[in-house]
Amino acid sequence: MKFVDEVTIEVASGRGGRGHVSFRREKFVPRGGPDGGDGGRGGNVIFKTSTRLHSLLDLKIKTKYRAPDGDPGMSQNRSGLDGEDLVILVPPGTLIKDTSGTLVRDLGPDDEFIFLEGGIGGRGNPFYKSSVNQAPGVAQKGMPGKEATIHLELKLLADVGIIGYPNAGKSTLISHVSAAKPKIADYPFTTLVPNLGVVRVSDEANFIIADMPGLIKGAHQGVGLGTRFLKHIERTKCFVHVVDVGGVSERDPVQDFRDINEELKLYDRAHRGHEDFSPLSRRKQIVALNKIDILPEEEVAKITTKFEKFNFEVIPISAATGKNLDKLVQRMGEMVFNGDEEEDYQKNVGKVKGQKVVSKNPVKKIASKKSKAKTSGKKGATQKGTAQKVAAKKGSSKKSSAKKRRT
Repeated sequence: MKFVDEVTIEVASGRGGRGHVSFRREKFVPRGGPDGGDGGRGGNVIFKTSTRLHSLLDLKIKTKYRAPDGDPGMSQNRSGLDGEDLVILVPPGTLIKDTSGTLVRDLGPDDEFIFLEGGIGGRGNPFYKSSVNQAPGVAQKGMPGKEATIHLELKLLADVGIIGYPNAGKSTLISHVSAAKPKIADYPFTTLVPNLGVVRVSDEANFIIADMPGLIKGAHQGVGLGTRFLKHIERTKCFVHVVDVGGVSERDPVQDFRDINEELKLYDRAHRGHEDFSPLSRRKQIVALNKIDILPEEEVAKITTKFEKFNFEVIPISAATGKNLDKLVQRMGEMVFNGDEEEDYQKNVGKVKGQKVVSKNPVKKIASKKSKAKTSGKKGATQKGTAQKVAAKKGSSKKSSAKKRRT
């Protein structure tokens, strides 16, 4: 299937039907009067998401869409039929933008949005009847529909994104943990489009995983497949960073890991300030050391120790033989369904190159300040209460002494 994630189309809603001019002509009604019906409403243009679609390919083939017009009114006060709504199906995660690039709507799962409303039907000639005009011979025309040229952009909805250098084993991994069947070969850039797969954790829980085309140094500037597919991991909750440690690519796995994380930071810097953009470099991340089946256990232990210095969770795996894939799937499920992992991940932000954490969790600071304020407020309240009690006791003692003097 050809993958299309951007397309420009023209859409138009239907025109309202015209009102009808007619008069009653029954045999025993000599002065029947006007009885023209109203015109029907024009069809709306509706965008609706469908989980069966994963691409905008159909909209690339046909780029002009127009909803049907409303039917004209008829005699005997019969209104015309409304135009049938035009429903355009798109995959979840589709962005609707106008020609200036302004976001109109971000379509989520099971979302339905009336983009253009159809024109209102015209009134029949009874609308113009009055005391001085008993037989009007005019009716309204239907209101015209609306037209627009829009740009549709798809950002895949996935829970986990698989990232890494070309030929690191990402496609092999997704083919073993899900039912996805991506193209697998022993040359770089085998994956040219993102692949989606559903990973089942239990009978009641599953999540969506996305295999991204290989990233290389300079991807944020368009090198390799560049920024074309980096946008598809913007919606993921966490990453599985697959690193080739088998030596097949003849590259330094540690340097590959640093390069990819640096590309995520540079991509964040280039898209800083964009609407609803969440930085990629701050996502939760699992480092999957792939192709350990061709290395001795001592070498795997040494490489694992090197990557553990970056303070990310490291899981040595073999996507080809299936070793430790159950553990990886379990951890991915925990990261997707448990929200308490975010705090632990924030501690690791900025440590890809061994840097120290500069910023800590601001939520805790605010909470601690509030708790201090509450405790100080309680102390102040107790002090005020005790002062009032002491003053009341003094007042009562003075009153009693005054009574004794009078007696």
